[in-house]
Amino acid sequence: MGGEKPSNTPSTVLGRQLGDELRTMREHAGLTTADVASGLDCTKGKISRIENGRTPVRSPDLAAMLRLYAVDDPATTARLTELARAANKRRRTGWWNEYGDVLADTYRDFIALEAVASSVRTFQSQTVPALLQTRDYARALSVASRRWKQPEEIEQFVSVRLTRQNRLTEDDPLSVWAVLAEGALRQQVGGPSVMRDQLDHLARMAAKPNVTVQVVPFRVGAHASMAGPYVLLGFPSDTALDVVLVDNPSGSMWLERAPEVEVYVDLWNDVRTKALSPVESLELINSIKECGT
Repeated sequence: MGGEKPSNTPSTVLGRQLGDELRTMREHAGLTTADVASGLDCTKGKISRIENGRTPVRSPDLAAMLRLYAVDDPATTARLTELARAANKRRRTGWWNEYGDVLADTYRDFIALEAVASSVRTFQSQTVPALLQTRDYARALSVASRRWKQPEEIEQFVSVRLTRQNRLTEDDPLSVWAVLAEGALRQQVGGPSVMRDQLDHLARMAAKPNVTVQVVPFRVGAHASMAGPYVLLGFPSDTALDVVLVDNPSGSMWLERAPEVEVYVDLWNDVRTKALSPVESLELINSIKECGT
């Protein structure tokens, strides 16, 4: 996941995610932008800009829109309110903002979305997913990335990674479905001892009811997801759209439009069916741990 220092260009992914949901709710309510503008005593242009993610949504406007759309579910209201706060960078209050010096805007947006997501589906070709990493494994990756020069910056980034994992043990925990290439289990990140502990941790996490781990063995050969890792975030509301984060050497890229997301949903469904079952995957993980290679 990209962790380079922030750029000066603000990301609008959070605003667009919120705008897409509000547009879908408006359409389900059978209202036009003119109807909503009349209800909020504003222009149609403002409603369009909100739905396109170009204008932050103030709390009173969000509350008024949800009333117009007959949305009264407390959980949905709370989630959209948090998303609106995160989308407006001037009012962001999430814990991740304490680490602004070592986190890219894209990564901070990802954590903000992850905080309100209900599910993560990810394919990883070279590394164990961040939510399932041990401290020593995460540190070894951070050192090897060469993105930070100072030890304190590395430790800050590792702390962020571990804090994200709290979502797996909350009362309403995040659901994680991770598919890993076999090479990710055999790459000696941090050395044999670190890797042994990491594989042991991965096996323990795979036993949790909200975590599924599958491995694509070498014998599968070529498959469509070999181009690189990706993460699909899903949200609890039926009106919410999935988003995709794709890593590349120069950083990370968001994909939000339905046709783009559908490409990765298809990739995901293909790779999970090619992978070993969770039980077979656990057997392979333990076998690699015992062999030490």
